[in-house]
Amino acid sequence: MTVRKLILGTIILINLIIVSFGFIFTPQWFWLLIVPFPLMIIAFYNSFQTNHAILRNFPLVGYFRYFFESIRPELRQYFWESDTDGRPFNRRQRSIVYQRSKNERETVAFGMQTDPQAVGNEWVAHSIFPCHIENHDLRTTVGNTSCSQPYSLSVFNISAMSYGALSKTAITALNKGAALQNFAHNTGEGGISNYHISGGDLIWQVGTGYFGCRNEMGYFDPDLFTEKANRPYVKMIELKISQGAKPGHGGILPAAKNTPEVAAIRHVVPGTDVMSPPAHSAFRNPIEMMEFIQLLRELSNGKPVGFKICIGDKQEFMEICRAMQTTQIFPDFISIDGSEGGTGAAPLEFTDNLGMPLYDALTFVTTTLIRYGLKKHIKIIASSRIVTGFDLLKVIALGADACYSARGMMFALGCIQALKCNEDVCPVGVATQQPHLYKGLDVEDKYVRVAQFHRNTLRATAEIMEACGFRTLDDVTADKFFRKVDSIQTLSFQDIYFKETGRLNKKDNNFAKEEFLD
Repeated sequence: MTVRKLILGTIILINLIIVSFGFIFTPQWFWLLIVPFPLMIIAFYNSFQTNHAILRNFPLVGYFRYFFESIRPELRQYFWESDTDGRPFNRRQRSIVYQRSKNERETVAFGMQTDPQAVGNEWVAHSIFPCHIENHDLRTTVGNTSCSQPYSLSVFNISAMSYGALSKTAITALNKGAALQNFAHNTGEGGISNYHISGGDLIWQVGTGYFGCRNEMGYFDPDLFTEKANRPYVKMIELKISQGAKPGHGGILPAAKNTPEVAAIRHVVPGTDVMSPPAHSAFRNPIEMMEFIQLLRELSNGKPVGFKICIGDKQEFMEICRAMQTTQIFPDFISIDGSEGGTGAAPLEFTDNLGMPLYDALTFVTTTLIRYGLKKHIKIIASSRIVTGFDLLKVIALGADACYSARGMMFALGCIQALKCNEDVCPVGVATQQPHLYKGLDVEDKYVRVAQFHRNTLRATAEIMEACGFRTLDDVTADKFFRKVDSIQTLSFQDIYFKETGRLNKKDNNFAKEEFLD
């Protein structure tokens, strides 16, 4: 007898027994049919439907499979995952953000949980002569000689996350946190909303859809851009070329999410699907791209202008560098997004298989800019999985001048890594537009946590620098960081990433060949 026949026979028998008892004894027995009779109808339906083989072969029991599959992420995270196993961020990484954002004890007991002999293990060389850093507010100035309004940028900032992807309460809390601790908040390509203007400095990101500065046809509108770029809280302009989570892929704002409020922010027609194309319409090649950057600089009255890119074809980036040399137009900064970067929703292949990882991209960009004599004009901002002081110093060692953090800041808001950002059902109200969910995120509590996470992360960064004898960010070099590359060998970041070029000299923006003593 098959399982299907057994299930059907059992549920039919139960219904027949209840009906018989109802006729023989008392009609009160019929009330018991309230459960088994609907189950019998469902079992019969599943036995003849053709869409789900499991439910056809196991008409009722098969539902347990779908139920347990639906709660699999929660079961794994809460019961079976170790502190160092989770992805994209493990529990140890999430916990340090929660602790620092709440100003709670962040020390650990008994010893390291990771295996120091495991391939991929990383560490930094400390000094027997630690130094003291008086000011933990680590900053870098963005703006070359063509920029008349340079900006003092914190080395740790909020990465691009649009209103629409994040809730209004989340955006407000992030911006107020940035204001409290004096660091920058990237708007994301969705434009400047009313929730972005709670006192924090903004980096206005202009994407391929030109949201907030587009005309009715979807093309760049210089007048709209000029009006918004010259607002006092807009400190920098970032032209988005591509992002790590879905490089070379446009997006769509579905009509259901395109409310009158969102439409007013983005300058689109409400209630319609809005496409964000893969490529810009304002320029078609590297020369025109540089000319467009110069136009943005002029329209913003000399504010720092740069671009964000996920490296794919190396030759294309080198062509951009040659365009800088030809036009003598130099962006003030370049944001490098690694393929590890996250987003609310992206095709699986784009998330997993497109784009260059951050460390490789960062060293390639640093090396290329120096070879073309351009690094002295351009600051580099790194983005992708940066949540601790050690993460920050690693990218500094590889050539970055500052960094962004997206998911780290989301954790500070209370994100539990539910992995439901693309479903509009974020349980903590961060990545959702449903009022009953985002109203649970208390802005007055969370913005303080964002500021505390930033402050405590910079404090931890400075403490590592002191332990290693790094008096300034220029002293943070690749030869002091190490990675276990196989079961026997450990190499420095210098040997892994800069072996062919020599030691990176940050003060002079060049490479110096050096002889190292054994």
